[in-house]
Amino acid sequence: MPTNDSLLEFPCQFPIKIMGLAGADFDTLVVEIVRRHVTDLDDNAVRAKPSREGKYTSFTITIEAQSQSHLDGLYMELSSHERILMVL
Repeated sequence: MPTNDSLLEFPCQFPIKIMGLAGADFDTLVVEIVRRHVTDLDDNAVRAKPSREGKYTSFTITIEAQSQSHLDGLYMELSSHERILMVL
């Protein structure tokens, strides 16, 4: 049942979209940050897509969110990194 501070019912599968400038190690950076919060992240949960011109890369990573605070911590770390331009 959803808690008062969240419309989600936990645990749940939750897709996170992460975008940034393409670079040789950008995928490693993104996955390392997510793994700090989701230790059992499955490689199949990560999908990458380059922009049409190849300047940007977006990732959709589906995690099993345990709580709203779990999601908040992950979003805060991702969005505070200088190489990550957007987290949805």
